[in-house]
Amino acid sequence: MASPSPRTIHVVVFPFMSKGHTIPIFDLARFLLCRKISITIFTTPANRPFFSNSLSDTNINIIEIPFPQNIQGVPQGVESTDKLPSMSLFATFANATKLMKPHFEKALESLPPVTFMITDGFLGWTLDSANKFGIPRLVYFGMNAFSRVLTISAASVLRTQVSDDELFEVPDFPWIKITRNDFDLPFRDREPKGPLFDFVKEQSTPTSKSYGLLVNSFYELESVYVNCCNRISSPKSWCIGPLCAFHEPAKEQQGVSEKPSYIKWLDGMLEQGKQVLYVAFGTQAELSPDQFKEIKIGLEKSQVNFLWVVRRTIDETDDEFENRVKNRGLVVTEWVDQREILSHGSVEGFLSHCGWNSVIESICAKVPILAWPMMADQHLNARMVVEVIKIGLRAETCDGSVRGFVKWEGLEKSAKELMEGDKGKEARKKVKEIGEAAINAVKEGGSSWQTLNELIVELTENKSV
Repeated sequence: MASPSPRTIHVVVFPFMSKGHTIPIFDLARFLLCRKISITIFTTPANRPFFSNSLSDTNINIIEIPFPQNIQGVPQGVESTDKLPSMSLFATFANATKLMKPHFEKALESLPPVTFMITDGFLGWTLDSANKFGIPRLVYFGMNAFSRVLTISAASVLRTQVSDDELFEVPDFPWIKITRNDFDLPFRDREPKGPLFDFVKEQSTPTSKSYGLLVNSFYELESVYVNCCNRISSPKSWCIGPLCAFHEPAKEQQGVSEKPSYIKWLDGMLEQGKQVLYVAFGTQAELSPDQFKEIKIGLEKSQVNFLWVVRRTIDETDDEFENRVKNRGLVVTEWVDQREILSHGSVEGFLSHCGWNSVIESICAKVPILAWPMMADQHLNARMVVEVIKIGLRAETCDGSVRGFVKWEGLEKSAKELMEGDKGKEARKKVKEIGEAAINAVKEGGSSWQTLNELIVELTENKSV
């Protein structure tokens, strides 16, 4: 049978309740919209305002279903991981989403026929719902192919007696060396166990049984690792990114002229011909007071210009520090548009935790990275950034361990090298080359554009049989 026209395609999208998972899904939805595909997106009451605001310039249908109440340890009204008191509650929070299944299925019953659904990898229970209604499920995965395949390949070594900071060759990739400390607890344990491990392991089965896995990356960047992923694991990985390269900021589309104060500050730095280091560690990194103090000293001593976005309460900010650096540094505690900052002409470096969204956004903005990984897949991403694609440097720890404490002297040295040194210049040159390839991948005719087209045709043909 012939493929249905694009106007008959209806896609259900369900992101996990975490901004790092949700924002790329918004971009993916827009990527689909330009193909005249109808989209229904699911969220919860507390997250609805963020969805409505972010998608206000689209005709995407937003459906909210109730988030479970009275979850032990999770405060009432918390429906997103960035609002959790501690990331130790992640497994409890994520497991609670299973209770949304009846509401999700009831809503599916009332919708027009669904061609396929895209749900987050942490929402493995949605596969049951997809199968119940005969809908192919695609998994959105926040990791890149590099980190995913290294995690799979290194599992056998992590069960041996190799020490925490001992470099070992990764099976299948002998040119890459990593350590046990490049993995979070409990995954680096020889016999991993506990609620988080159980939850992640539980998601692997519905992922493997889904139709495909969507990767926010582009084939040219990590073809070796994508090919290996598809050889040793299932389902098939489809590179359809970088999604951030497709979406223009909504405020430009809406013609809003008033700039945020931090953009005005960057404008001033650009007018003076000054380069700025953007500093941000994501919404979920937990810095100790001692580490926070060392960052302040390191930034001050480095003499580099910086814009630092912090997740601190007002009483934890340091007015004296801000006064001392006011001519070359700005501390921001509000929610910022990271892409707008990275694309600003004054920003020439990014001190980052290396969450994959941040890495891919930095690549698209052609800004080199000073890698300071904190958790999850960030250490593997940092390896990729510094040692494989060579678009950044590593923040220097006091003991050389990837999880070591960063003293101000190490930060000062690393920041100056990125912004002013020869290694920084090499990384800047390399990221411009890769950034151009990233942008071309999502353009019409590019590798990610074609991959998404192929996937849609494959799915619609299957639905037509």
